[in-house]
Formats: sequence, structure tokens, C-alpha cells
Amino acid sequence: MVDFYYQPGSSPCRSVIMVAKAVGVQLNKKLLNLQAGEQLTPEFLKINPQHTIPTLVDNGFALWESRAILVYLVEKYGKTDSLYPKCPKKRALINQKLYFDIGTLYQSFANYYYPQVFANAPADPEAFKKIEAAFELLNTFLEGQTYVAGDSLTVADIAILATVSSFEVAKFDISKYPNVNKWYQNAKKVTPGWDENWAGCLEFKKYFD
Repeated sequence: MVDFYYQPGSSPCRSVIMVAKAVGVQLNKKLLNLQAGEQLTPEFLKINPQHTIPTLVDNGFALWESRAILVYLVEKYGKTDSLYPKCPKKRALINQKLYFDIGTLYQSFANYYYPQVFANAPADPEAFKKIEAAFELLNTFLEGQTYVAGDSLTVADIAILATVSSFEVAKFDISKYPNVNKWYQNAKKVTPGWDENWAGCLEFKKYFD
């Protein structure tokens, strides 16, 4: 049994849901109410001392950090290695884009939107510029490319799809970046679990309405 502690609005959680769907793993979903502090209970801290979501527990093996979970799911349960190929160069490009997501793209989302959503802070124009810079980079990466890392769908696409769909519900204008927009429209069609991802996005959207 694979237990999955999550919130549906969280893009890192949604990326795990999509990869699990792609590799055929059924998740025993356990909703954590962060506002109520459920991630700080002694029971959960024993599982994950960092008290973050998503957290996966696979027959007693606990893992957190979504991008580590994505790779673990493919390596353990994937029928093929297509989502995370064993070729060192292909894998390096996927890792590069996963790190770009966590350190640049998703980080720019968190830095700009979270203070507004969760702390009623005013919008920071400098933080918004970081979003634009991240999308310019992604747009450059995708020049002449259908996928973000290589010539087929990988965990890097799925992680970035979860992030970019959060930008959509936050009303960021993705259409200004034609390569990103073209990739996004295709990724929505070819990624298993997109429907559940979008349902989570709509739950997150209430913060922006």
C-alpha cells in the first residue's frame, strides 16, 4: 500500500498524482489540513520530520520532496524507463529541468504569489520580474522542442506541467510565451492524470478569485 499525504491544490502534490497515474500506482490519499496544523502532529512528524507535503509512504519507506518521489515511482514501478531513461545524458537533461523547476520556475511562483495569498502582502514587482525571467528561459528551452527534456514525455514535463498550470489559475498570461504555450497545450493532452491535476488547480483557484 502506497500512502500519500497531500493537498490537492499543491502543484508538487499534483505532479506526484500524475506520475503515479502514468506508472499505474494507486495512491491511498490522505488529505492533510495544513491550516489546522495536521502536518505538525507527533504522528506525522515521526513520518516526516520536515513536516512537508507531498509525503509518500511505500510499505514503511517514507519519502518527501516531490521531484525525488517522481523519480522513485518511475524507478520502482515504471513498466519502462521512458519517463526517466537510464541513459546518463538523457537523465542529466531531465534532472536539469527538475532543478530548474524547483529552484527557478516554481520558486518564482512561491515568492510572488504565496505572500499575497497566505499573508495578504502587496504584490512585489521585483518578484514578478523573476517570474517573467523564468518563463523567458523556459520559452528558450522549448524552442523547436515538443518536450522539455528530450523527445518524449518525462517526469520533467510532468513536474513543470503541475507548476505551469498553477500559473494559469493565478491568471498569469502564458500566451505571451509561444513555445511554452504550445508545449502546455500538448502536455495537457498527453499527460496521464491531467484531469485530476486540473481539478486540484480549480481548488487552488479560489485563492485568486
